[in-house]
Order: sequence, then structure tokens, then C-alpha cells
Amino acid sequence: QVQLVESGGGLVQAGGSLRLSCAASGRTFSSYAMGWFRQAPGKERDFVAAISSSGDSTYYGESVKGRFTISRDNAKNTVYLQMSSLKPEDAAVYYCAAKRNLGRYRETNEYDFWGQGTQVTVSS
Repeated sequence: QVQLVESGGGLVQAGGSLRLSCAASGRTFSSYAMGWFRQAPGKERDFVAAISSSGDSTYYGESVKGRFTISRDNAKNTVYLQMSSLKPEDAAVYYCAAKRNLGRYRETNEYDFWGQGTQVTVSS
């Protein structure tokens, strides 16, 4: 069992930056691939980024590529999402999720555990 708690969301102006954190419980964090997803009101939950259990491999959704960076610190049981050059369309609730392998990392139903989400608001 893995419990995930996101933090770091808030209000930021367009063009600004935020860093989200996702703290995981349990001693097996380093064996899980991790993903970030986001969901805006009335829309589906979309893939943002994923990282392998070791941190060696990262993947991004097209809309955030070059602006967002996913990373992890297995010693701290934490995964991060550094967001830069934020746009109003990036506003959403951001969720982190864990899965036992990296396959099909874009698909929400492949993830085993989810956090409660953190709100990101971007003002224009």
C-alpha cells in the first residue's frame, strides 16, 4: 500500500513557476513508477508526466514538454513536478499516482495509487 500526498499548488501569474511535491508513505516507493496528471473542471484527467522507479526515464505530455520537469528523490520518498512558463490553460487539480511498472504510463487506469490532488490556478 502506498499513500500519496501532494503539496505546492497555489495561485501564480501566467509565465510564473511552481513546484509540486508528492510525498509517499511506505518503504517500497523506489519500486514504483510515478506519474502526474491534471484535471480541469468538466474535463478528463490528462497525463502530464511520468518517471521510472529509478528516475532514469521521464516522459511528458505534449502540452507541457519543455516547460515542466518531473524528478524524484527516492531517499525522501518524494516526486516533484517543476512547472515553468505557466499558462492559464495549465490551471487544474494536479494529482500524483504510483504504479508498479512504467508500461502504459499515460493511462489513468494503469495506476494503482492516487493522491488527493492539489489545485493550481494561473491568472492571465
